[in-house]
Amino acid sequence: MKKYGLIGYPLRHSFSIGYFNEKFRAEKIDAQYINFEIPRISEFTRIVVENPNLCGLNVTIPYKEQVIPYLTELDKDTAAIGAVNVIKIIRTKGKVKLVGYNSDIIGFMQSIEPLLNPHHKKALILGTGGAAKSVFHGLKKLGVEGVYVSRTADKGVITYSELTPEIMKEYTVIVNCTPLGMYPDVDTCPNIPYDLLTPNHLLYDLIYNPNITLFMKKGEAKGATTKNGLEMLLLQAFAAWDIWNKPE
Repeated sequence: MKKYGLIGYPLRHSFSIGYFNEKFRAEKIDAQYINFEIPRISEFTRIVVENPNLCGLNVTIPYKEQVIPYLTELDKDTAAIGAVNVIKIIRTKGKVKLVGYNSDIIGFMQSIEPLLNPHHKKALILGTGGAAKSVFHGLKKLGVEGVYVSRTADKGVITYSELTPEIMKEYTVIVNCTPLGMYPDVDTCPNIPYDLLTPNHLLYDLIYNPNITLFMKKGEAKGATTKNGLEMLLLQAFAAWDIWNKPE
């Protein structure tokens, strides 16, 4: 039986294990999906060695960047992003090759592209983690210029206090890549000037629980288009399965 799995810590809210095991049952695929909750990335090698029939892994917080030094190679987009959420494990003649991919960028691009209009030229990306990097590069490939927004200023990063009326008018796509608003903390949201939103704005939240976040509610109140991250989650899972099963 082939094995697939997820590494991360903690893994309280794992979508993948339910999705893939249901897929295996429904499609009569002789495979199993397991959660590998590891408190340190140094345990990654042990997971690969102790599970010789492990063919692929998903990677979640906090290891999307930390896992990279353990991999044999990265595909081109993933190298540019600097974050991995899919690992293909190739075993030949006793050798193990670990190839890192990013299916977040695929899921995000496929999900947001139908919502983009000609006036959507610039985007505010709230957060600077692995998911934010995937969003930045996905938008770039779609012709939308992004800038990161964080509580702390850095190179290529602006702070929430710098979101002036001029910037809010110019940057009409806003993507929440932070955990603010995720269940159970549903009464929180990123600290952007919601009063400056208009029907020209598109607010995309990577969170999918709750279905409508406070970030989205505040956008809808101003007539903005909104979307949550559920479709992206499904699309990145489809992409992960394709990656694991594509011929070499």
